[in-house]
Amino acid sequence: MYCCSFADKLSADIMGSLWDDLESLVDAPSSFSAKSGERGTIKPKANFDADQDAAALKKAIEGLGTNEKIVIEILTTRSSAQRQLICKAYEKATSRTLVKDLKGDTSGDFEELLVALITPPAEYDCHEVMRAMKGAGTKDKVLIEIFASRSNQQIKALSDVYFKETKKQLTAALESEVSGDYSKALLLLALGKRDESTTVDVNKAREDAKALYNAGEKKWGTDEAKFIEILCKKSIPHLRQTLIEYKNISGKTLQQSIEGEMSGDLENLLVAVVKCVKSVPGYFAELLHESMKGGGTDESTLNRIMVSRSEIDLLDIRAEFKKLYEHSLLSAIQVRNWIFNF
Repeated sequence: MYCCSFADKLSADIMGSLWDDLESLVDAPSSFSAKSGERGTIKPKANFDADQDAAALKKAIEGLGTNEKIVIEILTTRSSAQRQLICKAYEKATSRTLVKDLKGDTSGDFEELLVALITPPAEYDCHEVMRAMKGAGTKDKVLIEIFASRSNQQIKALSDVYFKETKKQLTAALESEVSGDYSKALLLLALGKRDESTTVDVNKAREDAKALYNAGEKKWGTDEAKFIEILCKKSIPHLRQTLIEYKNISGKTLQQSIEGEMSGDLENLLVAVVKCVKSVPGYFAELLHESMKGGGTDESTLNRIMVSRSEIDLLDIRAEFKKLYEHSLLSAIQVRNWIFNF
């Protein structure tokens, strides 16, 4: 028991140092502006042949029991764009969709992972949002993760898919699912209209830092609207400078102030936004650790992050994970699989 408590405390201390450290923040690279393929672990396969891959998948699926090794080898070593070409070649060769055949021959978390791999990124994000809103109770954790971490372009792309599939606006659907200040913040992010300017005016950042301080720490009660307006609209470079100015004014980090002033889903969303402003890879490293912590693995979160970040910044997420938890992401996944398959 002592060991677990010590490990948890050490983990909390390490995470605290990550989110409290604002040194070099302004000049640090941001995943919001990263181009697909730059910091991902999956790259387009050289000498790619969609017809050949489709034939190999057909053989692997149609045999006595699915040859999972072949399926995994192909789908995890091709880029998302190449997988889409494989899907087209497969349907042309078999008159069946690859997704339907994979669903018919696999099940559970493995099926979910394979389907995620052959789904275009915007469509996958959209379907995750739809699943989060489906049924009794909204899975706010998923909505917070997606809308806090995606760029304007990614949010607009998933919104377009949502409209194409449902003939409804995503913001209207979200508005019917969530309420209060949390709804206002989430809907602002879901518009995908965050300022994208790259220049930083230190004086304006200082003004926003003062406004945030006056809206929270300095007054009785909290002006949530001011936090929402600044954190959900201003550019990432501007907000990074604002975080530095805020600590200079307050003596606390903005994350610490939000955690002390707010609660519930609004707190969780704004803290996630602040973490992503600082470091999207650090944010996802923390979520991955949480997904594998305790008595069972949150496979949906694990799959979603691994697939959605595989061509964007998974190399950086791996590096942050190793730095934070002193073991590799790969070893953490392998250990969890060994424990629960033993």
